[in-house]
Parts: sequence; structure tokens; C-alpha cells
Amino acid sequence: MSAREIDQTKLDEFMGRFVGDLGAAVSASLVVIGDRLGLYRAMADGDPVSSQQLAQRTGTDPRYVREWLCNQAAGGYVSYDASEDTFSLSPEQSLALAQEGSPAFVPGAFQLATSLTKDDERITRAFRSGEGVGWHEHHHDLFAGTERFFRPGYAANLISSWIPALDGVEQRLAAGAVVADVGCGHGASTILMAEAFPTSEFVGFDYHEASVERARAAAEAAGLSGRVSFAVASAKDYPGGGYELVTMFDCLHDMGDPVGAARHVRRTLADDGTWMVVEPFAGDSLADNLNPVGRVFYGASTLVCTPASRDQEVGLALGAQAGEARLGEVIAAGGFTRFRRATETPFNLVLEARP
Repeated sequence: MSAREIDQTKLDEFMGRFVGDLGAAVSASLVVIGDRLGLYRAMADGDPVSSQQLAQRTGTDPRYVREWLCNQAAGGYVSYDASEDTFSLSPEQSLALAQEGSPAFVPGAFQLATSLTKDDERITRAFRSGEGVGWHEHHHDLFAGTERFFRPGYAANLISSWIPALDGVEQRLAAGAVVADVGCGHGASTILMAEAFPTSEFVGFDYHEASVERARAAAEAAGLSGRVSFAVASAKDYPGGGYELVTMFDCLHDMGDPVGAARHVRRTLADDGTWMVVEPFAGDSLADNLNPVGRVFYGASTLVCTPASRDQEVGLALGAQAGEARLGEVIAAGGFTRFRRATETPFNLVLEARP
């Protein structure tokens, strides 16, 4: 033990924080299981149910369901009526846990988080060697979880506030423009834009072939395959030119050579085009980011973003909390002369760059 004096009050406060964190960590997998088995969806109507009734609705074992419900009630994710020994979802709980597509839907975030614990041995080795771990090397739940985590925010903001915040872009898209969505993943952002602007043409690019295949299937299911296309390509070599809008959603900081990517965007962008860069919200100093949102993003950055960048050429490793000033330096180095923060949310910076 250190000779330094222990303040019991501060220790008690820390241990209380630890218990809350441990409960959240243990419960994360149970949120994923509840989502996967349809337990939340079976409670979406808010009607009280017993564990037996919920198990019958979902074709699951009553004893497991009982224990799951108890955990969820203890964490405030499910409501419990002790007088009737029944469980239910409040309207708010239902919106967040049972209604995929809602702006508050959260199970995708837990799917993302639990995928990372499956890769901890690989990341530990990277800490020792300094080598990278490619995005494509992670557990498959990371790809699906990332889309499901980010899609609600995109659905709530992209068409209603982010694009209108860009100078003249909404009008150009309404009139008909050609758009490249770089680092598109499963295509959630691409499809949202295509649905909102039916006279424009959209092409999504991602280096991860499995994600591109998933995006193509999503576009076809949405009836957009004739106007939306997807191709396997990196941010430094995607084809085409004269794009009136290039977008990157939550991916510039993951790139090994973001300056090289910025240069390629500049080459492929129309002279009067716009580059929209959406990045995790961050201040420009560490002190600005020592808060719950920063904790989430620094954690993801350590486990995914920094290793992904280190796996690529240059390996600049901006990290998910690079901040507006550092991102502006990268974008300027790519040949852009005009740069500003167009708008923001508690989770995102929306940046506009022009030649």
C-alpha cells in the first residue's frame, strides 16, 4: 500500500461509480440478447407481462427470461410492478429498446460495445507491438452494431438539419446532383440521402467488401438499386470525378492517411462542390472531452479507431476525439481553403469544406 493517506469518502464515491460501471458492463450482453431474441419487441406495447408470459411469446425458457427481467428491472431498463409481479416497458423504454428506427434506439450501441470485448486479446497484442488491427479483422457484430448505433442519429438529423446547414447543398440535391458517400459501411447514410432527394444520384464506397454487399442488399430492399450503387474502394482511390457533394460519416479519423484522403476528395470534387465531414463530437483539448460522451469515444478510439488507422499506410491515428482544429489542419493539408463547423449535435461535429 502507498504511504499516501486514503480519503474514505473519495474511495466510497469511486467504489459507487465502479459498481454502476460493472453493472452496466455485465448488463451490456443482456441487452444484446434481449434484442436478438425479441424480448423487448414482445413488450413494446407496454402491457404488463409475467416472465412466463414473455417466455411463451418469444419461444424462450421461462427461468432464463425471469433472471433477464430481474437484471433489466434492476438497471431501470424494464419497469417492475411488485404487487402483480409483472414487468413492462414504459413509452420511453419502448422507444429506446423495442422500436428499431426510432431516434432513441440503443441496442445497436450495446451490440457494438460487446463486439469489442471479443477482440480484447488482439488489441492487447497491438498495445505491445504498436501494430494495427484492421476494421475488417474485428468481430462481425462491430459492423452491424456500428450501423445500428449511428443510424438513429443520422435519421434524426441528416436530412432535417445537417444538409440544410451546408451552404446551398440542399437546393443542389433537390435539383439533381451526383454524390459520393465515402466510407459508407452498410449504406445507412447513402440510403437516407437517396430517399430524401430522388432526383440525385448516389454512389457509396467502402474498402470492406462484406459491408458493401450488405449496402447493396439494403438499397435493393429499399427500392433504390437503380439510382444508388455501391463499390469496393478506399478513400484514396475511389473512382469518378465532378462530384457535387462528397460525404464522410464518422470515418475520416479511422483512416491511416486522412490527408491523402482529403487530397483525393479535392481531386474528385467539382470546383464548386462541397465536402461534408461528420465526426464524433469533441473539443480541441483533452480537458474539453473528459465527460461521459468523451469517455465513450475515447474507449471506441482505443479499441477500434486508432488500431484501424495503424493498420493502414501512414497510420496517422487521429483518434475519435481529434477535435475541429486538428481536423481542419488535415482538411487544409488536402487542398481545401474554406472550412467551417456547419452544425453539431451532442454526438457529432458536422464540418463543411470547400476548395
